[in-house]
Amino acid sequence: MDAKEIAQYIDHTALTAEKTEQDIAKLCQEAIENRFFSVCINSGYIPFAKEILKNTDVKICTVVGFPLGTNLSAVKAFEAQEAIKAGANEIDMVINVGWIKSDKWQAVKEDIQAVLTACAGTPLKVILETCLLSKAEIVKACETCRELKVAFVKTSTGFNKGGATVEDVALMKQTVGEIGVKASGGIRDTQTALAMIRAGATRIGVSAGIAIINGLADTSGNY
Repeated sequence: MDAKEIAQYIDHTALTAEKTEQDIAKLCQEAIENRFFSVCINSGYIPFAKEILKNTDVKICTVVGFPLGTNLSAVKAFEAQEAIKAGANEIDMVINVGWIKSDKWQAVKEDIQAVLTACAGTPLKVILETCLLSKAEIVKACETCRELKVAFVKTSTGFNKGGATVEDVALMKQTVGEIGVKASGGIRDTQTALAMIRAGATRIGVSAGIAIINGLADTSGNY
């Protein structure tokens, strides 16, 4: 797999609170120059990024209910709707982990469905926060997402105690079948990215996109 192929797996990501307009402009320019699939940014920066990315193929991905996933479902749905109006091409929502731990699976399903309905055809990725779930919970969450026909399941926010693992990506892919799998959190070098792709990842969420396509390790420690 060459750099051009890897680039099309990458959501070039900047989600930490201190990111400035200058940071977002740089992120967008890097995405254009390296032909990354998308930039993944907080929704407040969508209009700014949209202007920079106009007349390019780079998509805008944003996050909903981020990073905890514990918002009211109606709030998540509204957030998704407004982000799409502003120019988001994809939505990454955080699942309600507390409801999973409370065995409230119907509530989990309805939460995802509310955002999926609000997306109205815009691709939805559901972030499971796999580091907080048992293997059985990962499987059940993936089964729920498969039943609802979301576009992707995603490993992690990158804001918790762990990120993507090859084992979890493989388990997710095995469970969801044709649905996409996005690996995110802690992927900072080419070999790790390729391992995730071999395990079944069809998208990679990283802040180290340039390091990955250049075959270099990034030790910044960010998402």
